[in-house]
Amino acid sequence: MKQVQKPARVCAIGGQAVMEGVMMKAPSGIAMAVRRADGTIATEYTPYESKSKKGTFLGLPIVRGVVTFVEVLSLGMRTITRSAELYGEEEVQSPSKFEEWLSKKTGKPVEKIAIGLAVVLALALSIGLFFMLPTFVSGLLLHKSSSSSFIKSVVEGLVRLLIFILYLAGISALKDVRRIFMYHGAEHKVIACYEHEAPLTAESCRTFTRLHARCGTNYMFLVMAVSILFFAAVGFSSNFYMRLLTRLVFLPVVAGISYEVLRFAGKSDNLLARIVRAPGVALQRLTTREPDDKMLEVALAAFALATNPPAEVQETASVPAS
Repeated sequence: MKQVQKPARVCAIGGQAVMEGVMMKAPSGIAMAVRRADGTIATEYTPYESKSKKGTFLGLPIVRGVVTFVEVLSLGMRTITRSAELYGEEEVQSPSKFEEWLSKKTGKPVEKIAIGLAVVLALALSIGLFFMLPTFVSGLLLHKSSSSSFIKSVVEGLVRLLIFILYLAGISALKDVRRIFMYHGAEHKVIACYEHEAPLTAESCRTFTRLHARCGTNYMFLVMAVSILFFAAVGFSSNFYMRLLTRLVFLPVVAGISYEVLRFAGKSDNLLARIVRAPGVALQRLTTREPDDKMLEVALAAFALATNPPAEVQETASVPAS
């Protein structure tokens, strides 16, 4: 039976599922644990500090949400790439001529160029799927409608939200993605176990829910929900390009506001906070799956390294398979 009592403490560590592993981000660094092809668990710790520091411009409300959004996207690409290398089964692809050319022109390592290009591609795909497509579809649906600008903007937002949910449902059916979602569930269970001050073992973690109030899924849903209200206030233009431009220009503001709402909903347990995070938590039934004990062991290894980082950054370590 899953434990549902209120956590005894709040964990300052957030995580992300990667290829056959889990990344745990602490305030001072990033810990990653990956189950290699030979069954051992590889762990790696990298010092890391967010640019959205308290007391600076980038740490101001709203602004810090934009900074965090960009950092999470970039960090996510980097850790997924690194986890594939740690896994050790797939061959590392050689950089393309274009990446090598950009590296020479910018003076930056090829690895950073590759990650940067991956981030740009991910943003382009996201813009196409979650902004251009909803804007186009809503334009077709409302072409001859006499509804108010407010109603039209709400319809466009609901189309965007529907596409987002269908996207999550679609990718969750893929085998490889399903395994990543299982590691996502393992990450949540370990953090919940720590927050409830239970023994940090696979057996103990197994009893906790795989759903968590501070999950990135909640944030993505909030971005969709806040955008509906925000763009309804901005207004609905009949010109496709003007409407698309308006959505893209104000996206950072929407991301920043959504981040602040998520912080509020994650720190409080009052009725309003529970209502705000309820849809995002429900969506986690798509983005998480029940993990097995071996996955929980990997998540526990990442969490242990995040909470007890090495005095000096060491080479990648490997522990025997259990």
